[in-house]
Amino acid sequence: MEKIIQKADVLLEALPYIQSFHKKTIIIKYGGNAMVLEDLKSGFALDVVMMKYIGIYPVIVHGGGPQIGDLLEKIGKKPLFVDGLRVTDDETMDVVEMVLGGKINKDIVSLINHHGGKAVGLSGKDGKLITAKKYKVKKRSAETDRPEIIDLGKVGEIVSINPQVIYNLYEGDFIPVIAPIGVGNNGETYNINADFVAGRIAAALKAEKLILLTDVEGIIGKDKTLLSTLTQKEVKYLIDKKVIRGGMIPKVQSCLDALNSGVKKTHIIDGRIKHAVLLEIFTREGIGTEIE
Repeated sequence: MEKIIQKADVLLEALPYIQSFHKKTIIIKYGGNAMVLEDLKSGFALDVVMMKYIGIYPVIVHGGGPQIGDLLEKIGKKPLFVDGLRVTDDETMDVVEMVLGGKINKDIVSLINHHGGKAVGLSGKDGKLITAKKYKVKKRSAETDRPEIIDLGKVGEIVSINPQVIYNLYEGDFIPVIAPIGVGNNGETYNINADFVAGRIAAALKAEKLILLTDVEGIIGKDKTLLSTLTQKEVKYLIDKKVIRGGMIPKVQSCLDALNSGVKKTHIIDGRIKHAVLLEIFTREGIGTEIE
């Protein structure tokens, strides 16, 4: 009987959060091990379905870098990165679109639907959801000591988001699952960092929360312990002091941009924990790092 009562206590603990987030939009960037390990994949799909059934509007933006890398390796194409961004020539772009807009996107949709949801997959090209332009990287040349532009190929920078596409899916009670591919003014296809896409979509929808799933606990401080809550000012300080660095920088930048555009709170959480999304949203303690 005690165990049964404990279950009721858990449900009651979640009640104020359910009330608070009812009919609110939550953007989830889905990536890392949560997309690979079977029990984590199923747990994520169940989290999303539960959110939908209790009246939350979840929107999923997914990555797929490792899967793209695997296919490129199979066809004998060596990947090249500049500042963490994949150099994307025409052949690589074909692979990116095939993996992100095809296999991964449809696998996520299928998994959510299998667990009782109504998911629809799309990329930024659908309905001009994500309009983009060529992203230009400037670096100082060691030879001339002058800035030079490095051509990353079809790596994109977001120009605008068309939220009406997502609103139309809301009306049909669907869960959007979005591949981070954009379209240029002349129909060009662009490969875009999924963290940035999630942040810009959160901003366009004025989302209640932006949640980024990662393969680390969250943001780790100088003393190697998890920083559970940070202000924007504290985040900028940690970047300046190089405590936040490497692959974490695009994630925190996405969070900062979203917050400055009206998103209430952002979270960087450990997707290696089963039901990580529910634990962050519906418990007092939460997991990972909250930036506000």
